[in-house]
Amino acid sequence: MATAAARTLSGLPAAELRRICEGRHGDPFAVLGPHDGWLRVFRPGAASVAIDGGAALQRVHDDGYFEGPLPEAARGTYRLRVRWDSGLESVLDDPYRHGPLLGEIDAWLLAEGTHLRPAEVLGADPRTVDGVAGTAFAVWAPNASRVSVVGGFNAWDGRVHPMRLRRECGVWELFVPGVGPGERYKFEMLDRDGRLLPQKADPVARRGELRPSTASVVAPLPPRLPVSRERAAANALDSPMSIYEVHLASWRRKPEEGDRWLDWDELADTLIPYATGLGFTHLELLPVSEHPFDGSWGYQTLGLYAPTARHGEPDGLRRFIERAHAQGLGVLLDWVPAHFPTDAWGLARFDGTHLYEYADPREGWHHDWNTLIYNYGRTEVRGFLAGSALHWLERYGADGLRVDAVASMLYRDYSRKAGEWIPNAHGGRENLEAISLLKHVSEVIGGERAGAVTLAEESTAFPAVSRPTYLGGLGFHYKWNMGWMHDTLKYISRDPIHRPYHHGELTFGLVYAYTENFVLPLSHDEVVHGKGSLLAKMPGDDWQRFANLRAYYGFMWAHPGKKLLFMGGEFAQGREWNHAQSLDWHLLAHAPHAGIQALVRDLNHVYRAQPALWQRDFTPDGFEWIDHEDARRSLLSFVRMGHGDAPPLLVVCNFAPVVHHGLRLGVPRAGTWREVLNTDSGHYGGSNVGTPLAAAATEPHGSHGRPQSIVISVPPLATVYYAWSP
Repeated sequence: MATAAARTLSGLPAAELRRICEGRHGDPFAVLGPHDGWLRVFRPGAASVAIDGGAALQRVHDDGYFEGPLPEAARGTYRLRVRWDSGLESVLDDPYRHGPLLGEIDAWLLAEGTHLRPAEVLGADPRTVDGVAGTAFAVWAPNASRVSVVGGFNAWDGRVHPMRLRRECGVWELFVPGVGPGERYKFEMLDRDGRLLPQKADPVARRGELRPSTASVVAPLPPRLPVSRERAAANALDSPMSIYEVHLASWRRKPEEGDRWLDWDELADTLIPYATGLGFTHLELLPVSEHPFDGSWGYQTLGLYAPTARHGEPDGLRRFIERAHAQGLGVLLDWVPAHFPTDAWGLARFDGTHLYEYADPREGWHHDWNTLIYNYGRTEVRGFLAGSALHWLERYGADGLRVDAVASMLYRDYSRKAGEWIPNAHGGRENLEAISLLKHVSEVIGGERAGAVTLAEESTAFPAVSRPTYLGGLGFHYKWNMGWMHDTLKYISRDPIHRPYHHGELTFGLVYAYTENFVLPLSHDEVVHGKGSLLAKMPGDDWQRFANLRAYYGFMWAHPGKKLLFMGGEFAQGREWNHAQSLDWHLLAHAPHAGIQALVRDLNHVYRAQPALWQRDFTPDGFEWIDHEDARRSLLSFVRMGHGDAPPLLVVCNFAPVVHHGLRLGVPRAGTWREVLNTDSGHYGGSNVGTPLAAAATEPHGSHGRPQSIVISVPPLATVYYAWSP
């Protein structure tokens, strides 16, 4: 046999043959397929191999290596007839007769990190090549010495389908005939020293298996979707934005079916009409990219191009978003470029080296979450992340991305002690590479997906997060106002007797309200890890707790900035959120909870109907204090204003459990100020105190520095909106 000879019949050196049979050859196309009139085939488990319609090949090695003459006429069209050890026969196309897949421009852009759509050329793409149906596989692994694609189609044997290395970009590629959508696959690699690595899922997979299985699944690339004028207008800075934040797996379940999660179509049937019925303008979904651990809520993701299989196949997400848009509801997706988990089948030490992550743990290890941090300075990683952001917007039609944990990206010393971090090139603490990446992503989205928006979860005073990159900003459209959230939640959690001494916690947000385009977030992070639900934070007896929450919501919806409320908050869930359980929908049978839900519905409808509440969210001319100094009585009053002829709206907040009759307030215009929302209404569970006839006419009596004033009755623990008319 050839193992005992220096060369095979075709002239293949014995050492080369051994490397093929052992699965250690890094250049299989140099050996297999047509070569100088010979055909070389390696098929483990084959008893015999013949050219279909032609001569049998000679078995040269017991592991399944065959070779023989190849007629010139068959060189571009031959097929293989394989009889397996089991006795079955197959007619197969030979992967090693096909030429390179990756075009020169694509290879150049991948290496440069500027390929805007890497999922078009990497991953697993079902296609037809040279008239043969199959799947083109490609994966970036520049430091591996051999890469193979494995799956059920080759018994997960890494010797069968070793791939071609495109050295100019570090990508390995192979077209495997006969493999189509639905096939499971992974990549098997040897590191640069020839050691076998754990089989890896595809970083650019379009679909993944349902956990705990971890294989990738061949799926077609969804087509690009256009942005409608209506959606672009709905996402604009001067449009209303009231966001319902949802963790899909725990919003609602099917207890009659073993507590089953809802699939995409069931969610479209239930969640979309629920959110639109409550008047929300947008949904924000906690990460729906594929992730291994339910307890991470999706924030430790390993599938930045694949919708999670927890709710069905990927096209279900497209249908869900299309149906939301048909009802006028936008969809924002949480996107996580800050870190990734350490699972051996994922991105960690992907090709045996620190490929996606920083090598030094002082840069690449996240102490808070025990995860790895992307190497933002590596061009290919930048391209991978920017391509993922554009992928969700273009291929699934999402309106925007909420970018998680931006603060942890911006600072090299984030959550680190002295000696646990490395300064940047200038000796500072900022992560210049991450800052550059965020700006790049903003510019890619702005250039390729105008009308889509990005929202930053950023908790520090880093400047110009929501300012254009050409002005030195990061380029986000919106920033979460974590300071407002912390201050106001701290205030509203205090017993009313102490509130006069902390009045500034309510008003301080206006000092910096126009430094960024803010979203006011009452998010999932405020109702977990022992923090209790929003209702549980409220002081007092049951009536006061609900009244406090209603007054707080009224204040929030009137305050400058877009709105965000996590699911369960809209009906005052009593316990804190548990990702493993459905929301407590039974609470809606109780009047106080139903009252909160009715208030949220009315707040959203009044908010959307009053341009003064959203047209000038981000400019000082949209807000005017009437009185912010009445700390003794825990009273606040201000006016919101819109563009042009939009009528102003007066807002009065009373955070004390007492009624104030005969309160005189200066107002900016003469006329009638009519009550349009009162959180103390009996409809919501309140005491029904309010201004007589629900309207107040101005009097030429100066107050608060204004020549006109009104006299009103202010209910206890309540917020009241008054609309102006001539």
